[in-house]
Amino acid sequence: MKLLFSLIFLYLLCLNRLMGQQIPQYSQWYLNQFANNPAHAGIKKCVDIHTLYRLQWVGFEGAPRSGFLSVSIPLSSKRKKYLSARQGTGFKFETDQIGQFNSNRLSIAYAAHFNFNEDERLSLGLYGGVFQLGYNPIGFETSEPDPYAMTDGSIILPDASFGAWFNSEKYYLGLTLKNLIPIQWQSIGINSRNRIHGSIAGGYQAKINNYLSLNTASIMRIPPTGPLSIDLNLLLNLQDIISFGLGYRNTDAIISLLNIKIKNQFSISYSFDYTISKVQIGSSNTHELSLRYTTCNKKKTSAVNCPLFE
Repeated sequence: MKLLFSLIFLYLLCLNRLMGQQIPQYSQWYLNQFANNPAHAGIKKCVDIHTLYRLQWVGFEGAPRSGFLSVSIPLSSKRKKYLSARQGTGFKFETDQIGQFNSNRLSIAYAAHFNFNEDERLSLGLYGGVFQLGYNPIGFETSEPDPYAMTDGSIILPDASFGAWFNSEKYYLGLTLKNLIPIQWQSIGINSRNRIHGSIAGGYQAKINNYLSLNTASIMRIPPTGPLSIDLNLLLNLQDIISFGLGYRNTDAIISLLNIKIKNQFSISYSFDYTISKVQIGSSNTHELSLRYTTCNKKKTSAVNCPLFE
């Protein structure tokens, strides 16, 4: 009975991922906006490198495993006037595995940043690259022989995303559209195809005193099918060195996070998701660990030099 429950649950989970939500989600999304939004490419005046690994639903066979490596690079930093664009580029490699399915994305980004004044900036960006989706039947068993279930498959497709970002000294707003190329995965299934995913993010920074600030961050993920996923986060930042806080995801979990910076260039972050959905029958633990390095070695002097809350 336990095996039957696991197989049914895994099937429904894979079906939802393939036909509905096809994009990995991360609890630490607000610590690296570039991984979610191409408009952040080169937004800093220095190189920014970030890697993250997410181990979801520990102990549940076939549960999602996701991660990425991203590099953001500024192309130019001088402007003759505020509305002239500063440019940036970067790349991201992302991998995601769930059950017998695995996917890999390699994306190159370009972004233009327009400063309206000392504190307000609008950024527009694009991701372009390739998306590989594969199915490996090894380890998958069926009660009756099924040639379709036991046949592996793989396909490589073009991939594109669009992002927009606006921030002032105290708040930011972001919009992202992913899977913009609606191509069918015929070698995986005749009814399988890319579906556009959207997300809207926002945050606000409230300065308490010279040592403490309270940061809020929220994101609404809009899948093509299924319910909206909304993350609400509240973090306390101590001298821009240590930040910790709690979050809530309406469809899944309660989140706790700790971020530590070392000499303004290195940082390490850990988050723990306690599952509150029905998945907790199989597992209630999800872990994320991320590492970051930036060539910025001085604290920012204005809100437009660096993204907020990083």
